[in-house]
Amino acid sequence: MSNQQPQHPGWARPQQPYGQAPHGQQPYGQPPFQPQPPKKGPGAGKVIGLGCLGLVGVAIVLGIAAAAVSSSGSNDSSSSASKSTTGNKMAAGAKDDSKRASAPKTVVFKVWGTAPAGALGGLDINYGSDNDTRKGVFKNGKFEATLPLKKGAMYYTLNAQLQGSGDINCSVTVDGQTKSGHASGGYNICDAQLSSDFTGGWQ
Repeated sequence: MSNQQPQHPGWARPQQPYGQAPHGQQPYGQPPFQPQPPKKGPGAGKVIGLGCLGLVGVAIVLGIAAAAVSSSGSNDSSSSASKSTTGNKMAAGAKDDSKRASAPKTVVFKVWGTAPAGALGGLDINYGSDNDTRKGVFKNGKFEATLPLKKGAMYYTLNAQLQGSGDINCSVTVDGQTKSGHASGGYNICDAQLSSDFTGGWQ
């Protein structure tokens, strides 16, 4: 007779290989498996933050540099425009000075006032330089004449003599300097003269 006990149908268990746990259970002696979140390095957030700040800083620096270059360019252009304007004014002034220097200088002789004709005729006028004397004519209460200023002239003079009555004034102008005179009544003479001082001036 066999000693094997008959098994109850409800007691039947599936046989597992040795050392393996039944399906859905952990092996003996091991904790349940739990998925772990990915680990981040200790400076990962800081690196990303610093990277963003670095890009922003570079953009700011480039913007400031571009503004400085633009401002410098505008200043250079305004400075060059100002220099050009100043240069044009100086050139115009130099041209005016050269024209004045090149224009021939003249001597101006004038007589004005009242001088009725006398027995010897009208007002007797003589004008000119030490080596050039001329006669003048008094008309409508005035006389005016010009002569070129000659280098080496010692003096320029004018005299006007009344013929019995009248009242006159006279003047000589040389290079901005003027000498004047006056005569009244009888046969008096109005006299005006400028002399060279040999240094280019007149007195």
